[in-house]
Amino acid sequence: MFDIAPDFGALLVFIEHRYYGESKPFGNDSYKSADTLGYLTSTQALADFAVLITSLKQNLSAVDAPVIVFGGSYGGMLASWFRLKYPHVAMGALASSAPILQFDDITPWSSFYDAVSQDFKSESLNCFSVIKAVWDVLDDRGSSDTGLLELSKTFRACKTVRFPSSLSNWLWTAFTYTAMVDYPTPANFMMNLPAYPVKEMCKIIDSFPAGADVVEKAFAAASLYYNYTGDQKCFQVEGGDDHHGLSGWGWQACTEMVMPMTVSNESMFPPSGFSYEEKSEGCFASYEVRPRMNWITTEYGGHKIDKVLKRFGSNIIFSNGMRDPWSRGGVLKNISSSIIALVTEKGAHHLDFRSATKDDPDWVVEQRRQEVEIIHGWIDQYNKYIAQM
Repeated sequence: MFDIAPDFGALLVFIEHRYYGESKPFGNDSYKSADTLGYLTSTQALADFAVLITSLKQNLSAVDAPVIVFGGSYGGMLASWFRLKYPHVAMGALASSAPILQFDDITPWSSFYDAVSQDFKSESLNCFSVIKAVWDVLDDRGSSDTGLLELSKTFRACKTVRFPSSLSNWLWTAFTYTAMVDYPTPANFMMNLPAYPVKEMCKIIDSFPAGADVVEKAFAAASLYYNYTGDQKCFQVEGGDDHHGLSGWGWQACTEMVMPMTVSNESMFPPSGFSYEEKSEGCFASYEVRPRMNWITTEYGGHKIDKVLKRFGSNIIFSNGMRDPWSRGGVLKNISSSIIALVTEKGAHHLDFRSATKDDPDWVVEQRRQEVEIIHGWIDQYNKYIAQM
């Protein structure tokens, strides 16, 4: 969005979400307990945005200036919800990779990990098969102290790992996030990665000779995610810092953002189910709160969204790339003439929001062009309306 602001003569405003970054309302105690964390909600964050935007327009003597809100991922969800809840503040929204339908029973619960698996399977059946096989091998070897010590050495762990689940989580994170950010150009959004990192991971796995150890193959592939630059001498497999800034999301996922997910037998990950009861108990153990399981769809909607938004919504672009597993919980079809779904087959997690490069494929360039054209139409229509008042 940096790139298109000059085209509109626009003022770019980045509003930090409460409890993220430096916006800690209780300072270092902001995450101390449920009493202080209770103010971390999407509805209150949206209200923050509305107050700030309104005040900014007044201070700049630009009360009638059109406002377009942008967001990717959770930010994309907020952008679309902001347009629906505050249409008097923002006259349009671009929501990229926004899984607003990943709640209740709207989207099949296995869709996310099915999509991750499909990304790898589409590159190499052998790659998919190796990853699918590694989990059982980890369980078997991790059942003995000797096996666990060997695994720690294979994983180049900075210290001996005590639980085989830590090794599984380390691999799981690498494969999942790499599928999300399978960008067509080098990027450092999550980690430093090459272009098309899923393809590169599978090349690593496929380069091993027949009969090579499954764990070594999986480790080598995952190392692309954690150590593409080659500067890591050992890996913090267990614990470690929150490199992706997701500590606040844990609270939100245990209060309002309940996204049921399962792993099917067709996935490359071990099959698993989802239980609202287990989710509730886990959240209570972590935060001494219980989730409001269906709050998001009560607050913002989602069920039969095509019929609902067709009646009263307008001026929202939902953009998604089908390489992004979150796309399965997004809006993938046009709802009306002004609620548009822009979908690219090879796009990844909010790829359209990344700065343009000379190596961008034509389909990304075209997606961004369409976004600009649609927004120009909204603003032209808005300005005509204002001129007639």
